[in-house]
Amino acid sequence: MKKLSKREVKTTDHPTRILQFGNGNFLRAFADWMVDIANEKGFFDGKIHIVQNHSKTGFDQMKNQDCLFHVLEQGMKNGEIHQKTRLVSSVSGISYPKDNYPEYLKLGKNPDLRFVISNTTEAGILFDPADAEFDFLPETFPGKLTALLHHRFEHFEGDSTKGMIIIPCELIEKNGQVLKSCILKYAGLWNLPQAFSEWIESACIFCDTLVDRIVPGFPKGSIKEIQEQIGFEDELIVMAEPFHLWVIEGPEEVRQEFPLHLAGLDVKFVDDLTPYRTQKVRILNGGHTAMVPWAYLNGLRTVRESVENPEIGEFLRKVIFEEIIPTLDMPKEQLEKFAADVLERFANPFIVHELRSIALNSISKFRVRVLPSLLGYYKKNQQWPQKLTLAFAALLVFYRGEFNGEMLPVKDEKAVMEIFSQAWSKNSIEDTLTIILSNESLWGQNLDLLPGLKNEVLKSITKILS
Repeated sequence: MKKLSKREVKTTDHPTRILQFGNGNFLRAFADWMVDIANEKGFFDGKIHIVQNHSKTGFDQMKNQDCLFHVLEQGMKNGEIHQKTRLVSSVSGISYPKDNYPEYLKLGKNPDLRFVISNTTEAGILFDPADAEFDFLPETFPGKLTALLHHRFEHFEGDSTKGMIIIPCELIEKNGQVLKSCILKYAGLWNLPQAFSEWIESACIFCDTLVDRIVPGFPKGSIKEIQEQIGFEDELIVMAEPFHLWVIEGPEEVRQEFPLHLAGLDVKFVDDLTPYRTQKVRILNGGHTAMVPWAYLNGLRTVRESVENPEIGEFLRKVIFEEIIPTLDMPKEQLEKFAADVLERFANPFIVHELRSIALNSISKFRVRVLPSLLGYYKKNQQWPQKLTLAFAALLVFYRGEFNGEMLPVKDEKAVMEIFSQAWSKNSIEDTLTIILSNESLWGQNLDLLPGLKNEVLKSITKILS
């Protein structure tokens, strides 16, 4: 079988306009895939240079394959099974700064460079005062980026037209603003000229973003069949679900210079991405968190079989459409379309998503993802929602750690586990509930003070345990 390389496939030339920090499966199946489509359709004219930020995993393979790889979409789309493979040729090169720091800094001299994209994990955007100088390669991603931007600033003598549009994809709130803050802190720590900080403020644009796509990664179990289908030996093929969403908060010029939406991609440029974050957290994440304990107690073990189970599937649909969506202040049509997509994604036959993995740290997840919907429904209707209350009760039973003689896969912080252990040692469920609901460290407030909630949860727990 032929090895994937530019000798074997025809690619088009574009200037390198994007610097990408991170070579993981997600960015290759998300940003790189989108840029490739936009290039092909003529709505963008630019390639990506990847900076390998931490480990060298995948570096040699990218080099050996001339930075070519396939993205395999597998899942449900519009009610039908969807499978599509795309050769991605949007990456022009790759660097590993630990091998050659000066060569890395030279990337900043590229006059065509305009964008920075990153995904260095949630812990990647941080300021570390131990990165006390930049004569040597800084350890953190913001430190590395600050050093490169300063090199660019000096090379172009502070030219305001050579500023960058920075679009981080890390899953933290206000990721662009947090990254900007780190860069300005490094500028201060390193005693860089005030003019550089002013250039960062005025010439560079930092966008807050929300990204959403499930990317399981290398399809190890079916790689032989896939390689036979594509006709190449591709060591970097990455599997992703069909659904994708990229919400970018920034000024109008970002939309004009990075118009991926024109290529038919689900990229939204907004003035405030807060509603989209709330939509994702409450419906997708909240749906997951509400469903898992109840599904597990009913003997189910994966997301797909839970959604396809008549009882649990109906439970989840009612939770989302009747109890979560009515609490959200967004267009109903938009919310219901997103919810329909979520249910379709949960039913993806190509992804095995185990409930036990989603159940990790469920208390903090419930507090952020589900509790606001539970409280919002009560505030709006002056009664507690039946399904969300049942979900809450199932969660508390799940944290009992045992059900019908079976040990449950409960994993959480030590302090949380101790609270539940003490609570479930009581002789009456009512006493158990008083301890749990009144603990403000769990919920951010005393839920035992809310009229009628304990009684409703007590009814559901009694029914579950009987």
